[in-house]
Amino acid sequence: MARLRSCAPALALGLALLTGCGSGSGTGRPDTAATPDTGTVASGVPDVLGGGAGARPLSTAQLDAAALTQKDIEDGTVTDQVSPKDFARQSAVDVDDASCAPLAYVQSAAVVGKPTASVQRMWIGEPAAKKGGKGGSGTVAVAPDITSVFLTLAAYDEKGAARAMADLSRAADDCAHGYTFRLNGERVRTAKVKRALAPEGADEALGLTLTVDSDGTRSPLKVVVARKGSTIAYFPAVNLASVATGADFSHPSDLVRRQLAKMG
Repeated sequence: MARLRSCAPALALGLALLTGCGSGSGTGRPDTAATPDTGTVASGVPDVLGGGAGARPLSTAQLDAAALTQKDIEDGTVTDQVSPKDFARQSAVDVDDASCAPLAYVQSAAVVGKPTASVQRMWIGEPAAKKGGKGGSGTVAVAPDITSVFLTLAAYDEKGAARAMADLSRAADDCAHGYTFRLNGERVRTAKVKRALAPEGADEALGLTLTVDSDGTRSPLKVVVARKGSTIAYFPAVNLASVATGADFSHPSDLVRRQLAKMG
């Protein structure tokens, strides 16, 4: 059975493809319940440094252990078999307005700031028709109603994680009107940025809806970013049917909740 694949250019453009975008190989280590919120959610912990001042950031092995696996979820598929085509590097992202760079990075499945280690996973949800959703049994209109999440856990030195969250929050305000950038030379236009629900269970969390303009069709791309100590979990998500129709979709809050709980 063909497995849903998406790649970083597809993520940034709001376009998702069936098979062939990524190689499906590699190590995955390249270079809710939600609460209404209008900004980041802070826990009141001062100078969070992943366990206290001077605490070491998590290693790659520790991040691997903290990342979701198939046995941690109830639906969909989690895989660590990702390629560099799935998750962009910052160097592949060229932003017209530097203040919007954090948003462009996350939109491209890259990270903000300079983590000391990172691991990647992809979560591919069940088609809505299979779950008894729209489209009916055995029928899929236009494009399958499938959501994919490009999950990255990134560890930072000292105050790097808090700084990355602050930079991303600032960019959400400064670039609410939209921005343009190039990913591997291909132009991407994000028409607007709107703050959305942020999950509970983190020291800081940010929810965003990015409206991507592709050939005159506008579709949402959902982003959740959450910090626990000096580790940040990035959850950018796209939906195939939404890309085709422009309709809204829900970010998989249960996936976020389970990942944050495992990090805890």
